[in-house]
Amino acid sequence: MSEEQARWYVVHTYSGYENKVKANIDKAIANRNLQDSILEVSVPTQTVTEVRPNGKSKPVERKLFPGYVLLHMIMNDDTWYVVRNTRGVTGFVGPGSKPVPLTEEEMKTLGIHSESMQVDFGTGDTVAVVAGVWKDTVGVITRMDMSKQTATITVELFGRETPVEISFDEISKLS
Repeated sequence: MSEEQARWYVVHTYSGYENKVKANIDKAIANRNLQDSILEVSVPTQTVTEVRPNGKSKPVERKLFPGYVLLHMIMNDDTWYVVRNTRGVTGFVGPGSKPVPLTEEEMKTLGIHSESMQVDFGTGDTVAVVAGVWKDTVGVITRMDMSKQTATITVELFGRETPVEISFDEISKLS
């Protein structure tokens, strides 16, 4: 089976079990040699700056979809069985017991890009934000996530260096 047949599916989990489900599915992929069928298991998160009662701000990872895990996989009897029988999984999202893959439009609104983007910048490069909330801000890339097509850049906010996750298509390298 080819990678082009792989689609994104959503699995419902017990609340708070998203990371355990991801770890269990990853373990099952390794044990059953399903790397070619289940390509990616994802618990989408975003970094939110939380202001504490003492006035200090702290970046915190928050789940975008609590109670759900995204799977990029080729649906067949083996993959369905492995995922469905993973501890903490209550079922696939779809009518009845029939899993329904996400459409391209749904994937774009979730911020997950199936096509890979070639970029001319990397960790340590200084970039300018050209779109979005942080437009006209300059920062240094501290981390890149190719699967989510995002870069974490450090920007100065209120006199402090603050990490901000931003999409590849919203930044350009400064020469």
